[in-house]
Amino acid sequence: THNLPPGLEYLNELDRIIIHQQVELLEAILGTETHSKYEIKNHLGQRVYFAIEENDCFDRNLCSSIRSFTIRIADNMGQEVIRVIRPLRCNSCWFPCFLQKLEVQSPPGTIAGYVVQNWDPFLPKFTIQNQSKEDILKIIGPYATCGCFEDVDFEVKALNEMTTIGKISKYWSGFVNNVFTNTANFGIQVPVDLDVRIKAVMIGACFLIDLMFFENSLDTL
Repeated sequence: THNLPPGLEYLNELDRIIIHQQVELLEAILGTETHSKYEIKNHLGQRVYFAIEENDCFDRNLCSSIRSFTIRIADNMGQEVIRVIRPLRCNSCWFPCFLQKLEVQSPPGTIAGYVVQNWDPFLPKFTIQNQSKEDILKIIGPYATCGCFEDVDFEVKALNEMTTIGKISKYWSGFVNNVFTNTANFGIQVPVDLDVRIKAVMIGACFLIDLMFFENSLDTL
């Protein structure tokens, strides 16, 4: 473990990660976008990290789900250990040269890997890359991501897209949470021996999937 990025020792023995969004009262009542805050927990519900999204009011309220952001992830001592950076990019299959791309750093300032959206006319697809931009894993979502009354699973697959090794799941948590607020409850399941840097990138992928497919639950009222 002495070769691990500082702060990622917590991820070394985890094969399940839970991400829970803390909903602000103003956002829940008025639908006004505020800085998103998250707790990142192990499978026992113990918090190992907390995260906060940083951007400006213009990005949050006008760019909505395609907004740029920086998410700073800190351990329980308040030390930033992971930084997730998303530039403002397109979210449409009509612009295949400008699809989503997200950079994950750990420690901040050092590249851990990337999440790159792949063009597909039917399914949400992403590639997980390491710090050298080498393809490591694929993430493939379902045709429909509305997830009414059930969980929505994005499968984590080997590069051949045939072997499933894990998943990112949007948990169904009830009518109030999913319709009247933008609260996010996600679970990440990956092999326990997966490189901790790639586990950190998977956390970044979870944030990206949340904003791309589940951020606008209030907009459908």
